[in-house]
Amino acid sequence: MFASIRNRLIAIAALCLVCVYLLVPRTQTLHERDQVTGAVHDTTVRRIPIKYGLDLQGGMHLALELDQSKQVSANVKRDIDLALVVLRKRIEGIGTQEPVIQKSGDERIVVELAGITDPARARAVVQQSAFLEFRITDETGALDRALPAMDRALRQLGIKGADTGSKPSAVQQLLGGDSTAKGADSTAPAVLSALIKPTGRMPGEYVVPEPAFARVDSLLRLPAIQSLMPRGVQTFWSAASTSLGVEPVRYLYVVGDRPIITGDRLVDATAQLDPLTNSPVVNFELNSAGGRKFGEETGRHIGDFMAIILDGRVQGPPPTIEDRIGRNGRITLAGKTVEEARDLAMTLKAGSLPIPLKIVEQGQVGASLGKDSIQKGMLAGIVGTGLVVLIMIGYYRLSGVLAVVALALYILFTLGGLAAVDATLTLPGLAGLVLSVGIAVDANVLIFERIREELLHGKSVRLAVDEGFRHAMNAIVDSNVATVLTALFLFQFGTGPVQGFAVTLILGIAASMITAVFVTRTFFMIWLDRKPAMSTLSI
Repeated sequence: MFASIRNRLIAIAALCLVCVYLLVPRTQTLHERDQVTGAVHDTTVRRIPIKYGLDLQGGMHLALELDQSKQVSANVKRDIDLALVVLRKRIEGIGTQEPVIQKSGDERIVVELAGITDPARARAVVQQSAFLEFRITDETGALDRALPAMDRALRQLGIKGADTGSKPSAVQQLLGGDSTAKGADSTAPAVLSALIKPTGRMPGEYVVPEPAFARVDSLLRLPAIQSLMPRGVQTFWSAASTSLGVEPVRYLYVVGDRPIITGDRLVDATAQLDPLTNSPVVNFELNSAGGRKFGEETGRHIGDFMAIILDGRVQGPPPTIEDRIGRNGRITLAGKTVEEARDLAMTLKAGSLPIPLKIVEQGQVGASLGKDSIQKGMLAGIVGTGLVVLIMIGYYRLSGVLAVVALALYILFTLGGLAAVDATLTLPGLAGLVLSVGIAVDANVLIFERIREELLHGKSVRLAVDEGFRHAMNAIVDSNVATVLTALFLFQFGTGPVQGFAVTLILGIAASMITAVFVTRTFFMIWLDRKPAMSTLSI
């Protein structure tokens, strides 16, 4: 098929046209977040369809694994797959351009957010479990009755409370409590009873001085204390501390052990600013089944208080259920920003993670560093290619010129290949591109040296060229196959920039084979066809 020069030139022209078409700037749709309103919207831009990686335009790199210290996974591979789906939905809502979210093995997820400007926010969105549930606060005073027994258990363990004497704390003064619980041994200072006080505002709400928050939380987690926790209830802390008088405090809520509904029934969530309270709120919508169940449960608890719990933290004071609630509801986020409300709405809409995630690897690249990397990478490529051109022309003369012309087509073919496979160009990818330039001329060097050997043996120019290409082919194929196998291993087991290096190297080798074996050979055929009586070759 390619025996004639005409067919070869048609094939080369077709390849060039395809690559030029692939590199023509085109309209692309990007998800971006408006800096003023915070809303995520689609915007269109025209640009060459070659994406820059994280290290070339700046951004964040995260490696995530399941945090099994918080929740044990029965099937790690399944939970990683589920987390991957949730993360893709969430990150699309952040508005970052061309994010990379992919698995690395069966136990790790790699997230690359190019162009991200708020790393802390990105980490929060990625790691938040977003498990939403609604529970009714306890009206039986179960914890009040259990506190004396808990204090006795703590004293048996050798844990004693601080003896404050007759002076009550600021919280006790405001709430009117003393340091000893009813029924407790009055000769020994109370432990939990002195720190956990009912607020009196609503059933099931208690207050703890913020400095004692960590200690009380750790005491409540002790197995001996958990065994004394009343049946049918659980405790949850408020999401943040607040001020009671002049003292910072943390609220503790005792709620039913079964949620009346969870966020898995949620189908939509939007954030806005409440004009009456000037606080950000998240309006949510449940599916039909969820709306029916929510309506039934809230209808049975009119007048009760309902705690809204997100990731194990109560979001603000539990509101009173004044009427039956259907599919639509609202979460008020007092003390939060509108941006945090939007992130919560987006996270709730994407769904909850099956198992919490932990960050095991993190990297940050500034935009200026990425721009500097592009400039230096391009400079290295230009200098390297220039040196190759000088050496080839200086050493192989006119034959070297043919190789250089083929090299120009090689660069076009490689860039076209990157655009065709929608590859992301990284800094190691630029290195792979420059390296494959050397590999491209390496094939020509093998061919030219074999042609020289054939000429030294007294063969004609045409026969020497034919024999040179034929005998050099085995060495070219062997070396390139070995390099491709290495690159395939890098692509399979590497992540991010390593994969970028492997992709550009493989595409570069494929392009070098085409240019060295096919394009350069065609140029020689044209040269010999124009000068059939040529007795010497400029090589």
